[in-house]
Amino acid sequence: MFRKMSSLPLLALILLLTAFAAAAQSGRVMPTPTPETPVRIVTEEVKLNVLAFDEDGGFAQGLQPEDLVITENDVIHQPSTVRRLPATVLIVMDTGGELRSVKGLKQTQKVATALVAALKPEDAIAVMQYNDKPKLLSEWTSDKEVATAAIGRAGFGKHDAFVKALAMAKDFFAKSSAENKHIVLITDGTDSYNNFANKSRAMRDLLSSDLTVHILSYTRMEIVDIEPRTKMLSKTPPPKAMPDEVAATLPNGVRDIAQAPKIGPTINLDRKLLKTLRERKSDLETSEEQLTYLAQNTNGEMIIPETKEEMIAKAALVADMIDASYVVTYMPKIPIAETGGVRDITVTSKKPRVIVEAHRKLVISNDR
Repeated sequence: MFRKMSSLPLLALILLLTAFAAAAQSGRVMPTPTPETPVRIVTEEVKLNVLAFDEDGGFAQGLQPEDLVITENDVIHQPSTVRRLPATVLIVMDTGGELRSVKGLKQTQKVATALVAALKPEDAIAVMQYNDKPKLLSEWTSDKEVATAAIGRAGFGKHDAFVKALAMAKDFFAKSSAENKHIVLITDGTDSYNNFANKSRAMRDLLSSDLTVHILSYTRMEIVDIEPRTKMLSKTPPPKAMPDEVAATLPNGVRDIAQAPKIGPTINLDRKLLKTLRERKSDLETSEEQLTYLAQNTNGEMIIPETKEEMIAKAALVADMIDASYVVTYMPKIPIAETGGVRDITVTSKKPRVIVEAHRKLVISNDR
């Protein structure tokens, strides 16, 4: 069955065919329309956390963009926005390690619990642990009881998957739309798998993000504990045969032997063990330097306590730093999309009687 066409479209078709035929006979080529070239406009924004205090050390209220000056690689910028936002805090607990002595599960849980208690009620908290592998214990919550219960579910392991934990933490934040982002590491920073290149890369990846990293470090306490044991003759008793968490799982008689204090000086003729202990001490010293660099260049706090009690007490200081921050944004004058390298960013205050602490080393890859 055919449908009858109207005369007007048919006439138009005849005229169009006639025009093509005439053009072909005259040798003229019909021009091909040139598609418009799309214009790609790249809008870039750098975001960082800025700590602001008054003369008495309290939080500086009411900062505005005109109160701050941003310097990026010696080029001055004006902030686009200065905002006060609730913090999102990922607590990462190191609960593993072969040669740990001071670092223990219960101690780490106490530090994490003290941190949760000191954060503001509106802050969002998530909890992660890592030993043989990283594991998320709690998604984002503003319920401190939920976060504390997650800390209580942490377990111990024989190894430290530090590099994998950093990667997991970064990926976890990538799924969040939060802006005021903080990681708190309770750790000695060592990695059982001892791949320096992978560890450096994982830390560099955090410098390429807008995450602020705070650290409550076991390094100094572990170094002080292990240093005498790196010598053949030591007046310091040898370390416990195993961590308390492991000994607690043993039968009563065996547990008592494992936990019994060792008395008097010791002579260690085990060259292999001495070598292992010296490598452990060197690893701790390197980790302390790496962790300090990471915290300083993400505008975070690096806490290196000398006692367990100090470590718990300083958790509240980290919470204060987190809750004294503004989220500041600006548009870089040298486009990020065109260059790689490192942007060294500092923020200072123009407002009288306001002290601003902000330093960020932003690492940018050329394949962005």
